[in-house]
Amino acid sequence: MSVSPLILASGLAPLLCGIQYAWSVPIAFARLGILIVFFAGAASAQERTRPVESMLEAQVELHRRGFSCGSIDGVAGPQTAAALRTFQRFALLSETGILDPDTRAQLQLTAPALTTHLVSEDEVATLQPVPPTWLEKSQLIALTHANALELIAERYRASPRFVRRLNPDVNWDTVPAGTRITVPAVAGITFPAKAALLTIRLDARTLEATDADGRILAHFPVSIARKVEKRPRGELRITVVIPEPNYTFDPKMYPESPEAKESLTRKLIVPPGPNNPVGLAWIGLDLPGYGIHGTPEPEKVGRTESHGCFRLANWDAVALVGLVAADLPVVVEP
Repeated sequence: MSVSPLILASGLAPLLCGIQYAWSVPIAFARLGILIVFFAGAASAQERTRPVESMLEAQVELHRRGFSCGSIDGVAGPQTAAALRTFQRFALLSETGILDPDTRAQLQLTAPALTTHLVSEDEVATLQPVPPTWLEKSQLIALTHANALELIAERYRASPRFVRRLNPDVNWDTVPAGTRITVPAVAGITFPAKAALLTIRLDARTLEATDADGRILAHFPVSIARKVEKRPRGELRITVVIPEPNYTFDPKMYPESPEAKESLTRKLIVPPGPNNPVGLAWIGLDLPGYGIHGTPEPEKVGRTESHGCFRLANWDAVALVGLVAADLPVVVEP
C-alpha cells in the first residue's frame, strides 16, 4: 500500500502497513499529573519514548501535555512558537520558541502522532447545516456540527485543511458511517490540580493556568477585543462556569443583522452546541458582559479580534472548564 509523506513522518506508517508498533505501559507524566495508557508488546526502555522528530509530532505532544498550539497543522507558526516557549519555561529551558535539540530531548513522543477515527451512524445523524439568521438558529434544538469535516477537525484539534491533506481520498461532501479517517492522536487531558490563577497576556494573546505553587498547568491561545478601550486590565474574578451554554441574541447589539434591520425588538435564545456563538463553554467574569468562552471558528482564535470577550478554541474552553471555579482570580496583563 502507498503511504503519504505526512503519515511516514508521524510514526503511524508501521501500523498502516500491518507492522506492530510497540509502546510500553503505563507512562506517567508526574509533573503534569497526566496518565496516558497505551497497550504494547515487548519494548525496551529506550523504545518507550523518543524525542519528537517533526513539527506535527511536536504539536500533538504539546496538546497532550496541556500546551495548546491552536489547530494542529504540522506547520511552525506563531501559536506553536508560543506553546513551545511556555513548555520551555515549564521544562527550565531557554525560551526560544523553536524546536531545538534541547526541547526535542524534553518533548518526548509518547505514542504515534496519528490514529484512525471511524465515523459512526450517530455522528452522521447529528450533522446539520448552520442557518444564516439568528431567528433560524433560535428555532433549532442544538447548533451541532455542520458537516463531518468540521466535527472531526474539532474533535481532534486539527485544521480542516490538514485533515483533508491527511485523507486525500475522502469525499468530504458525503462521508458515510464506517468511513475511516486519519487524525492527530489527541484526547482529553487529566490535570493534576485545579488552577489557582489564570493569566491573560494581551500582547502575546495567550491564557495561562497555574496551580497554587505557580506551576504551569495549561497554556491556550486566545482572541482579545478589537478596540483597545474594550480590553480590561488588572484583576478580575470568575463568577460562573457553564459548560454547553445557550446564547441570548439581543438585536440592539447587532444592528447589522437581518433581524435588527427588520425591526425585531425581542431577544432570542440560541441553543447550545459547538456552533453556538460562545461555543462549548462560558466562563463569566465580574466585569459585566465579559467572559472567557469557546467559538465555532477555532481557526480564527488569536488571529482575529472580538467585541470584548476572550475567545478560545472549543477544545481549549472545555479543558479550561475542568480547571476553574467561581471566584478564581484572572489577571489581565498588557
